[in-house]
Amino acid sequence: MELESILLPGVSSQRPVIIAGPCSAETEEQLMTTAKELVGNGINIFRAGIWKPRTKPGGFEGVGTEGLVWMQRVKKETGMYIATEVATKNHVVEAVEHEIDILWIGARTAVNPFAVQEIADALKETQFDGPVLIKNPVNPDLELWIGAIERVYNAGIRKIGAIHRGFSSYDKKIYRNLPQWHIPIELKRRIPQLPLISDPSHMGGKRELIASLCQQAMDLNYDGLIIESHCDPEQAWSDKEQQITPDILSYILHLLVIRDTKQTTENLTELRQQIDQIDNDLLAILTKRMRISKEIGQYKKEHNMPVLQTQRYDEILDKRICEAKELGMDGAFMKTVLEAIHEESIRQQIEVLNQ
Repeated sequence: MELESILLPGVSSQRPVIIAGPCSAETEEQLMTTAKELVGNGINIFRAGIWKPRTKPGGFEGVGTEGLVWMQRVKKETGMYIATEVATKNHVVEAVEHEIDILWIGARTAVNPFAVQEIADALKETQFDGPVLIKNPVNPDLELWIGAIERVYNAGIRKIGAIHRGFSSYDKKIYRNLPQWHIPIELKRRIPQLPLISDPSHMGGKRELIASLCQQAMDLNYDGLIIESHCDPEQAWSDKEQQITPDILSYILHLLVIRDTKQTTENLTELRQQIDQIDNDLLAILTKRMRISKEIGQYKKEHNMPVLQTQRYDEILDKRICEAKELGMDGAFMKTVLEAIHEESIRQQIEVLNQ
């Protein structure tokens, strides 16, 4: 796959490339105010959602074509490049007509090969020659992600980048979308020329997580960041919890440590990222286990059974400790872990009984 640079004229080639702007274009005033604050902080690529695919009907689904006119004004008055998401053929046609510089395909669209192919065909028909960025599908399917990239590539687009926004999960978790860093790392191994951009806003789902996620992306040698920034995040019409002001964005970017990719500790960074991922997986698994414990507590309540089943607990404890030893772990360590898990499970069940 022979790719061209996604860098536009005047955009610094230094890492990271920054794309920033509100989750949604809400009003012309909101868009212009945010853009002017961002360009004042050195940002020269402005993003905003024009059409917003929502999980459920009834929410704010974007201002539509009118917002593209506002985007053109941003471009004219600030000199910034402008970027937006497209999910249909009509979106592509309208975006091209309104001189949008960068298009991206969202996670909900990337999961559907028919939708991606429709967009790829529209890109070819309109002869769009700007960068096209493709977010990972909502589910952790690397082949589906690569398939979306190949469909766009086969349409003649050579300025392609990938956006890593994390992967959806049913269970409660720290992140809105689990990073699963090993998936984009494997994508980069498979397509080395492909620029990789991190989306810490959608990954974390909370503004408090953005700084640390940005640094993790830089430690893994990502090429850029796409971050949601709003002039008044608390009043945002969508995803207000994950948006930050342009000033806070500038502060976060100034604190970023951009490491030399030739450093000898690069492998250590990757190993630490794997540890972080495993810790997140452990939390997700424990959360799921406790949910099942509550269901067991409800069953015991309905059948008037005692919470503590001593014989079963002893059997499980002995069995798990033996299995842990076979896997090379210390028996005393596993006993401590299992006792702590059991204690929390009992607490959860007693809580159900007392409701």
